[in-house]
Amino acid sequence: MICRFTKLALAACLLAAPAAAEPGLPPEEAVALALLDHPSVIAAHARLEAARARAEASAKGNYEFTVQGSYVRRDVNGGAAFDEYDAQLSRPIRLPGKARLDREIGAQGIVVAENVAEDARHEAALLLAAHWFDWLSACAQAEVDRAAVGNYETALAAIKRRRDLRDAAQLDVDQAEAALAEARRTLEQSTGLAALARARLETQFPGLALPQQAPEVPLPMMADARLSQLGDQVIINSHQIAAAEAESARMAALADRARAERIADPTIGLRLFSEFGGRERGAGVIVSMPLGGGHRRAAASEASAGAAAARADEQLARFDVTETAKADVTEARFRIASWQRARDAVAAQMAALEKLRRGHQLGEIDLSDLLLGERMVHDAFRREAEARVEAMRAITKLRIDAHDLWLGD
Repeated sequence: MICRFTKLALAACLLAAPAAAEPGLPPEEAVALALLDHPSVIAAHARLEAARARAEASAKGNYEFTVQGSYVRRDVNGGAAFDEYDAQLSRPIRLPGKARLDREIGAQGIVVAENVAEDARHEAALLLAAHWFDWLSACAQAEVDRAAVGNYETALAAIKRRRDLRDAAQLDVDQAEAALAEARRTLEQSTGLAALARARLETQFPGLALPQQAPEVPLPMMADARLSQLGDQVIINSHQIAAAEAESARMAALADRARAERIADPTIGLRLFSEFGGRERGAGVIVSMPLGGGHRRAAASEASAGAAAARADEQLARFDVTETAKADVTEARFRIASWQRARDAVAAQMAALEKLRRGHQLGEIDLSDLLLGERMVHDAFRREAEARVEAMRAITKLRIDAHDLWLGD
């Protein structure tokens, strides 16, 4: 059922029953208000109001009374002048069956607009999630880079002490300084990307209050059966399919209306007249009716073709949504598996680095080998952070598409 809450009503409901934020995500009530404030959603709701007004106009029809009259001053050669006038009141009459089709066209138009409005909120939610995880990803990378800089600074200080004690060469110090400089460059880049991602998020959703620091990305854990269930919900809860179905029904009704219009509506009216200065007066009923021809036949053919196209578009919408559902589930599965492998790689690299550090302390491992190990650990943590964010991004997208997150109708 399409939710028809106004913005103020929804805000009141959310304030009355605030929802706790899920790990790694902004508070749900803040997201709901941010989505309602997005221009794409505002525009879609304005088009919904236009569809309702259009449906009301279609139900009433443009069958209005027409008043027509004339006044003439007639002079007769060699005679008197006469005042003459006539007045006419007429109105088109909608033939049986057309009013029902007009109401159906308007009602289906409202259903289309309602689902398009909900789909606009859906797309805005996907946009928010995309910008949100761009920010989280960049911040997670920056945290890893910041920790790496700290490790290289500690290593450089230790090598400098060994050099001062003549236990290490200046070349070792130079190598450590070069590694630190590269780590600092990487940190500057990741910090800048985090600021850029935050700026984009704030620009698209200015009403969403962001914390000073990005929340930690949670572990992307979800059972395979739950993923499959959400995939099924993507199709069941799709407003894209519902809008396509309603549009197909609307176009079918328009085709029926165009066929009915091949028999034109008659116009019936009352005429009053006075001639020869009132010596001749009369009243009567007038009837007029256009005789349909090739234009009306072509219009009916055009509407039938449009209905056939709408039926094909409905089928295409089902294909698209089914593809989205399968792609969401497939991506979530392989992203979770990829993150698990990245986590295993971090553990293995950390174990290797501990051995390299002990070997370097004992003088059995060169500094270049130790620095390479540090770099490999740094890269492993970066890949794990990226894989974790991408897995959570995929899970969140699946939940949004299934209307399990932020879009409860």
